[in-house]
Amino acid sequence: MSTTDFSRRDAVKTAEPQAASESAKTGIAALWRPALVQAFVKLDPRQLKRSPVMLVVELTAILTTVLCVIPNPQVPTSVCVQIALWLWFTVLFANFAEALAEGRGKARADSLKAGSEGLKARIRDENGSLRTINASELRKGDVVRVDAGEMIPGDGEVIEGIAAVNEAAITGESAPVIRESGGDRSAVTGNTRLVSDWLLIRISTNPGESTLDRMIALVEGAKRQKTLNEVALDILLIGLTLIFLLVVITLQPFAHFAGGSLPLVFLVALLVTLIPTTIGGLLSAIGIAGMDRLVRLNVIAKSGRAVEAAGDVHVLLLEKTGTITFGNRRCAAVYAAPGVTPKELGEGALLASLADDTAEGKSIVEFLRNLHPMNEPTLSSVTAVPFSADTRLSGVDYQGHVYRKGAVDSLLAFINMQRSDLPPVLAREVDKIAKTGGTPLLVCANGRLLGAIHLKDVVKPGIRERFEELRKLGIRTVMVTGDNPLTAAAIAAEAGVDDVLAEATPEKKLERIRQEQG
Repeated sequence: MSTTDFSRRDAVKTAEPQAASESAKTGIAALWRPALVQAFVKLDPRQLKRSPVMLVVELTAILTTVLCVIPNPQVPTSVCVQIALWLWFTVLFANFAEALAEGRGKARADSLKAGSEGLKARIRDENGSLRTINASELRKGDVVRVDAGEMIPGDGEVIEGIAAVNEAAITGESAPVIRESGGDRSAVTGNTRLVSDWLLIRISTNPGESTLDRMIALVEGAKRQKTLNEVALDILLIGLTLIFLLVVITLQPFAHFAGGSLPLVFLVALLVTLIPTTIGGLLSAIGIAGMDRLVRLNVIAKSGRAVEAAGDVHVLLLEKTGTITFGNRRCAAVYAAPGVTPKELGEGALLASLADDTAEGKSIVEFLRNLHPMNEPTLSSVTAVPFSADTRLSGVDYQGHVYRKGAVDSLLAFINMQRSDLPPVLAREVDKIAKTGGTPLLVCANGRLLGAIHLKDVVKPGIRERFEELRKLGIRTVMVTGDNPLTAAAIAAEAGVDDVLAEATPEKKLERIRQEQG
C-alpha cells in the first residue's frame, strides 16, 4: 500500500471522531434542555407577535385558563382543564420546535469556535529555533512548523515540505489532500489536521481574518429574514384566522336567536381547531432547520431569502479557469520523435523537468513517473538550469549529459535546427496541440531531439457528472472563457457544459447575464 493510501486511511479515522464530536454537540439530546427553557421564554407576547397565529392561540389559552377557575354548570371543570392544557401544549410545542432549530445553528457556531480554542503553534524565530505560543497570537508573516498529527494553527502558504492534510473540518471531505510548496497546492487552512510528514508554513492572515473566523461570522450573522413566499403565506394565515374568528364570534348570536347558548370554552376550542395552527407554528422552525441542513452540507446561507433565490436559479454561468479546469497547464501527453523510443523520451523529459518547481514542471514529472517508472536521480546529484526569459529553456546537466525542454522555436535554436527541419509526424502533433489551445514543448538530450510534450488546461475530474446532475435538476450550465472559439469548444465538449461563451469580455459577460435574466 502506498503512502497516500495510508494517509487516506488515517484521514478518515481522524475525521470520524471530529464528526462524532460535532454530532454530539448539535444532536437533539444535547439541545432539548435549553430549547425547553426557551420554549417558555418565547411565551412573551413581544416575541410571539412575529407569528400572529400562535399569538392568537396563546391568548385563547390564557382565556381558557381563566375560564377554568370560573364555575360553569354547562362545562365540567375537567373538560375545561383538558382544553387549556392542549392549548398551552400547542403554543409550547411550536416554541420548542423553533428554539431547537435555532439551537442547532448556535451549537454549530460554538463547535467551530471550540475547535480553535487552546490551539498551540510552534513558531520559528529568526535564529531558526522553535518556540510554542497560542495560535491566537500568530500574525501575518510568521513561520510555523507543523508535524504529523498536529492541527494547522492558521491560514497560510507552505514554504517547505510536502504532506497529506485532512480538511474535513472545513470542506467536509474526509479524504486527505496533498499540500506542498510552490504551484497551486501550497495554500493551507487553519484548524485542519496534518496526517503525514511535516510542513513549514508562512501565516497569511491576522487574528479574526481566517477562513474559520469568516465561517463563524457567517453562521452567527445568518438572519431569518422572511422570504416573499413566507410573507405571502403569513398574509394568507392571518386572513384565514380573521375569517374563522368572525365565524366563531357570530355563532353565539345565532345560538341566542335560536334560544340556546354555547359555552365560551367550546367556542375557543372551535376557533383553535379551525385556524391553521400547525403551519403557523412550524413555519419559522422549518425555515431555520432548512438553513441548518445547508450548513451540514457545507453551504452557509446568510438568509432565507438567499435560499429562496437560489431555488429560482435555472442557469449557471461558470468561469472556465479554476472552476471547470484546474487553472494551470498540466501534462496531458508526450509524443516521441521518429527513431526515439517512448522510454528514451520519458527519461529525457523527466530529467529535463526534475528541477522545475513550477506547476507545469511538477505535472510533467508526475505524468512520466506513472507512464515510465525509472530510477531517477536525486536533486542534489544534478545541476539545475532554471527557466530564463531570454532562452525560454530549462533542464538539468547530469553525469555529463545535457537535458533541456522549452518552447518549440527556442529549443530548435538550441540544437541548431529550423522549424522546417522538424520531422513531419512531430510537426503535425505540435500544430495540433497549438490549434486545440494547448502548449507544445520540445525535449532534447545532448542536442538530439527526443519529442514533444502536450501541456493543456485539464478539466477537473468528476465535473462532467456534476453538470449532468445539474441538468437533471433543470439547470443549464454556460462556460465563460477568454479562449478562442475552437479551444473553448474542445474544453466545453470535454466538460459536458450546455453552452459556451468564448472570447468573453466584461461587456459580453454582462450582456449574456442580461439576456438570461430577460
